[in-house]
Amino acid sequence: MTTASPAAGTASGAGTGGRGRAAGRPKRERFAVLWRRLPFTTTVVLAIFVAGVASRTLWQAAEHQPSFAYYAYGLPSLEHGRWWTLATGPFFAPRPLFYLPMAGTFALLTGFAEWQLGTRRTILVTVGGQLAAAAAAIQFLVLCRHSGWTWAAHIATTLDVGFSGGTLAAIAVASATLRAPWRLRLRAGLCVYAGVAIVYVGTLADLVHFFALVLALPLGHRLAGKARLTEPVRPSVREWRLLACAGLLLLTVAEVVMWLVPGDGPFGPSEVSLSAREILIMGVLVVPMLNGLRRGSRVAWRWAVGLCVFAVSQVLLVSGVPAVAKLVRTEYDSHGLSLFFVDNLLWTVELVLLIAASGAFRVPSRRRRRKLLRGGPEGSLARLLLGRNGGSTISWMTTWPQNAYFVASDGASYLAYQRHAGVAIALGDPVAPCGSAAHALTEFREMCENSGLVPCVFSATAATVGVTQELGWQHVQVAEDTLVDLENLQFRGKAWQDVRSALNKARKDGIEFHLAEQPPAIREQVRALSEEWIGDKGLPEMGFTLGGVAEAMDPTTRVGLAIDATGTVCGITSWLPVHTGSGTVGGWTLDVMRRRPGGFRPVMEFLIASACLALREEGARFVSLSGAPLVRSRDTAPARAVDRVLDAVGALMEPYYGFRSLPAFKAKFQPRREPLYLAYRDEADLPRIGLALGRAYLQGAGLKDFAKLALRRQRVVGGGVVVDRSGAGTPR
Repeated sequence: MTTASPAAGTASGAGTGGRGRAAGRPKRERFAVLWRRLPFTTTVVLAIFVAGVASRTLWQAAEHQPSFAYYAYGLPSLEHGRWWTLATGPFFAPRPLFYLPMAGTFALLTGFAEWQLGTRRTILVTVGGQLAAAAAAIQFLVLCRHSGWTWAAHIATTLDVGFSGGTLAAIAVASATLRAPWRLRLRAGLCVYAGVAIVYVGTLADLVHFFALVLALPLGHRLAGKARLTEPVRPSVREWRLLACAGLLLLTVAEVVMWLVPGDGPFGPSEVSLSAREILIMGVLVVPMLNGLRRGSRVAWRWAVGLCVFAVSQVLLVSGVPAVAKLVRTEYDSHGLSLFFVDNLLWTVELVLLIAASGAFRVPSRRRRRKLLRGGPEGSLARLLLGRNGGSTISWMTTWPQNAYFVASDGASYLAYQRHAGVAIALGDPVAPCGSAAHALTEFREMCENSGLVPCVFSATAATVGVTQELGWQHVQVAEDTLVDLENLQFRGKAWQDVRSALNKARKDGIEFHLAEQPPAIREQVRALSEEWIGDKGLPEMGFTLGGVAEAMDPTTRVGLAIDATGTVCGITSWLPVHTGSGTVGGWTLDVMRRRPGGFRPVMEFLIASACLALREEGARFVSLSGAPLVRSRDTAPARAVDRVLDAVGALMEPYYGFRSLPAFKAKFQPRREPLYLAYRDEADLPRIGLALGRAYLQGAGLKDFAKLALRRQRVVGGGVVVDRSGAGTPR
């Protein structure tokens, strides 16, 4: 069976050539594209380095130069009438080592803001945010420097440079253009950074950062303009968990910062920080707590609440009473409020947050989850509901024994799924009565979130993707189903030449087609042929959506055999029923394909064509030649990063499983194509979903198998072998 075609080769070549031209694009042209798309960001980054060279601050610390006071902003500069420093200071860095991170951060964050908001709005937000934050910080120092607050009096004498205030204002406004939960994740990260810095470090730069976020975050929704996205009215379960994690992370990072970089912040010196031993113990306790809170663990929530209660009680008992006594006598020292009170306040806020979000932490312990997820309905119930409701072309795979089942509260809908790497991979569309798929998917998502699992739906049709989009999920095409309508099927015309040739050659060679129960001798040949194929692979036989001989021997599955005059099996195919509701089978899906090496060459064309004719006689309306994984028939190059990653994976696996050779072979049957998708919550879930899918498809594969695969790669590619989904490899 020749699986390559000139059309496929041409398309591949065209795509490669296009990428080659893009890769070989002159640097000047690429810079011009960057300039046109991000003119403000590019200009400022260049200006920063030009200013560094002109002032020699790229190799000599700016804060040590006599001219530093003439371009750095701060209260002393404004008091001496140097108002221009608010405009010149952003283009310098205090030390040479700071230039690269400062310019890089500006390019990354402000570049993203310019990409989302547009150039004019980004200039307004960045420049205005920098000026407003610096002015607010200076005005704050003017009001506080004579109040007896030692920190304020000291910071009022310092100067600063850098564009970080405007950068943070820009990214804070741009966060309004992100969808949930990325919007909250970004804002939580910004608040954690600014909160730790201003409370426990407290430089002039930290004060500017603090005011930049205080001004930009509340106004971000308005300043983002038409690019903004509407926010949900109530935080979701995931967002509550994220807020709890962010708060605990802030408190932990603060303790580490005080221990590593002791300073004299706004609320006093950090000599009160924990010892190294206590920091280590705290890290050992907090890291698993953070992971548990992220997954919604009830056990982790209880530990976190206990830690907060302990911290608050310790602060109150150790230093609260003496500090209150001093405040009553108005004898507090020049450092202002004690850092103990700030710690007390932050731990109290975290405790209140954990209590308010208690409903988001319902995932039981691992032992309890095993008891809850153990058992459940058997495949017999799945077959009953599938026959009653109907399903997609891969829905019969949900009845295979390796699946677990989630039955919706209506008792008439279910999703089959497998658990790998903390992910619940639902297989195909929900099997549900008309109009109830959305309800089943919503309950499946809630079950996963309450069980600490990441939900996703693999090989979903466009109808299911439409439902998941209403839930705020994303999707990416991962396969392409190929359907052949049988009603008017006739092998006539030039397009069917290969199929007609296979049928005619089989007739001349005495090859017969059988689609019925076979005697034990034939079954043994089928098993032996399959074992021979598996033994020749670099990896184990794939599973999940790809069945084997065990699934083919199911009584409800039809098996097509090509048998020669001597009774030898030359090739096999298996066909899974496609239920269309009310107990009817409207079509069949091709699953297993095996051919005997060195036997009848066009055996697969013969088997599929013969099965189409035989199944049509039995009343079938269509057959599915099954989905080709990691294949898209689009002519345009993939636009998103996740599409490019999937294309790379498909190219890597091509020599072993021939995913991309399948469309060329199936094109001989003139099918219509329907995309199949992976539906997932957001991009942060994709790495874990990828790991889970790898385990689902290659459950028997280990590191040793993948090492063998790497060693065989050159030999397989160099030998010119194309292996289709069935493993029917033939020399070109």
